[in-house]
Amino acid sequence: MRIMGLDYGSKTVGVAVSDALLVTAQSLETIFRKSPGKLRQTLARIDELIAAYDVEKIVLGYPKHMNNSEGERCEKTREFCHMLEQRTGLAVILWDERLSTAAADQIMAESGIRREDRKEYVDKIAAGLILQGYLDFIQNKQEHEQGSLSAPL
Repeated sequence: MRIMGLDYGSKTVGVAVSDALLVTAQSLETIFRKSPGKLRQTLARIDELIAAYDVEKIVLGYPKHMNNSEGERCEKTREFCHMLEQRTGLAVILWDERLSTAAADQIMAESGIRREDRKEYVDKIAAGLILQGYLDFIQNKQEHEQGSLSAPL
């Protein structure tokens, strides 16, 4: 089983996928579209990637504001989430993505990627960070549950 991570934007969707052991996330690609409402080709490409990587679950970045409030981007993301669930039949988990794009920018700066070239990479790197955050969460949760089961009474 693999999990797909998505960073949904107005004109792009960054895509990442986990390894089979659900330990690491690998950034795959950025899907570009000509306008915000044109999702048919985007959804078709996501379908292709789901089949190619044997994906069983999707983690979709949820763009809350820093003060934890929700804006228009959250509403659009929920609509996209519903489309994904309907089209793929897979569970889609909304995952807090605050600061993922900023972290992706920092990674690219530290890696020496020129500022004018970063737009090409930022969404897929952000998708990888979103997915890695989720994978770390489920790993920590499993470790905590196993630890509490084996703790002395």
